[in-house]
Amino acid sequence: MRGLPREKVKMIDRSKLPNSFEFVVTAGARARQLLAGSTPRVTAGEHKKTTIAQREVITKQVEKLEPAPKPE
Repeated sequence: MRGLPREKVKMIDRSKLPNSFEFVVTAGARARQLLAGSTPRVTAGEHKKTTIAQREVITKQVEKLEPAPKPE
């Protein structure tokens, strides 16, 4: 026995997202932050950092930041 059963995580249907590419890039960047030691903004449980990052993006706990315009 390997401890308590894990909560089932549903796959994210990216076809229903406004921009699936932006979702993947944002979740990937957030996953790297979590791996570097950032505090999760959703209940983490025993989920992988990538799953936590996806849940944060889906629930709008984190969002993509637009780069600042360069001065002319």
